[in-house]
Amino acid sequence: MITVTNLTKRYGEFTAVDDITFSARPGSVTGFLGPNGAGKSTAMRMMTGLTPPSSGEATVLGRRYGDLPNPGRHVGVMLDASAQHPGRTGKEVLTLAAKTIGVGPTAVAHGLATVGLTDKEAGRRVRNYSLGMRQRLGLAAALIGDPQVLVLDEPANGLDPQGIHWMRSLLRGFADRGGTVLLSSHLLSEVQIVADELVIIGHGRIVAEGSVEELLQQQGTRVRSLDDRALAAALTAAGIEVTTGPAGLLAQASTEEVGRVALDSRIVLTDLASGSAGGLEELFLSLTAADSREGVAA
Repeated sequence: MITVTNLTKRYGEFTAVDDITFSARPGSVTGFLGPNGAGKSTAMRMMTGLTPPSSGEATVLGRRYGDLPNPGRHVGVMLDASAQHPGRTGKEVLTLAAKTIGVGPTAVAHGLATVGLTDKEAGRRVRNYSLGMRQRLGLAAALIGDPQVLVLDEPANGLDPQGIHWMRSLLRGFADRGGTVLLSSHLLSEVQIVADELVIIGHGRIVAEGSVEELLQQQGTRVRSLDDRALAAALTAAGIEVTTGPAGLLAQASTEEVGRVALDSRIVLTDLASGSAGGLEELFLSLTAADSREGVAA
């Protein structure tokens, strides 16, 4: 469990994180999203005791990170996979991490196997690792203490499609076993697949929070059927606003409401999903356009 309460960080007159409050629960993956410079990394550093807050509090498993006994045994943290000693081998990096938190050498072998680094790769200097290999090594270090909570900043950065699929399965399995995952990533399509909850920030403030389904439903429901014209007429008759596009119909109602109208009208649906065709990416861009360097494209 991660609990953030009125967390704020100021640097002089600049407010990097501005009074944010949210929770990441056991058994779930919480996506922590925002444009570059929105305050995500600063907030995660405060959660993990690396940056002192100006006000407010962040607790992990009911305590501030620094008050946890041997925090590496409870919380796995990966905020910068490139921050590893380039002259050490992968095995040496993990061995040092294991000794620091007091776990045995079997944890090193298990960690390497978990993230798919071979013995040969583990014997190479980190300076010779690809970005994806550094990501795997960083995740192995985060997992080595068998923690209950993971705090990860861009863990899939540099991974190929197979690696991203592996990462998704690993995080989903961790949460399904009762773990808590807080995940920051710019790979929005992957976040949409793996996350249960979302916290979206812009200019240091929360602009949206809720389950993936709830937030996507704010965009309406995307639907296709064997007779879209008849379905559009039925939805309109039920008082539901509907538009037609290349991806089918977009109804301003929940999936349940759209499904009931289709059932009552005896229309067979071939596709029914929360959100527009743009999914999480479209939602993210609409919520954070004012905070983006690029703004809204013309």
